[in-house]
Amino acid sequence: MSQIETPTADFEDPRTPLRQALKFGVMGWVAVTVVSLVLWGWLYELPGIWGVVIGAAIGGGYVLLTVLSVLSTANTSPNTTAAVILGGWLIKVVLVLIILMVLRGMGFFHQWAMLVTLILSLLIVLVAETWGVLTSRALYVS
Repeated sequence: MSQIETPTADFEDPRTPLRQALKFGVMGWVAVTVVSLVLWGWLYELPGIWGVVIGAAIGGGYVLLTVLSVLSTANTSPNTTAAVILGGWLIKVVLVLIILMVLRGMGFFHQWAMLVTLILSLLIVLVAETWGVLTSRALYVS
């Protein structure tokens, strides 16, 4: 007898919570970026816009790249996933430090716009990703 193959339900895929976290994280990141662009652009014009762009890129990119690295190594061994996550974290820390050191002496952006957007991006993306994981349907036993 041949077995009838049924399509795998979405909740049977172990990557579903990560995909949902990525989707919600991107939506939160875009929302924070748009609101910040409008607010800081209205208050400080071009320097405010530059501050928002830099802050959103650093804050949102930092967190979203972690989810992407976990998703990209989902079908590998746990050691590979851990190495990619830890190596990626180290690279991100070094890059952020270099970017902030380079930007320290420049005056083309509003520093408060960058700082507030960076912090809000980090927080909102983390909360959105957490919400995405918690609300996804996942099969815990097979």
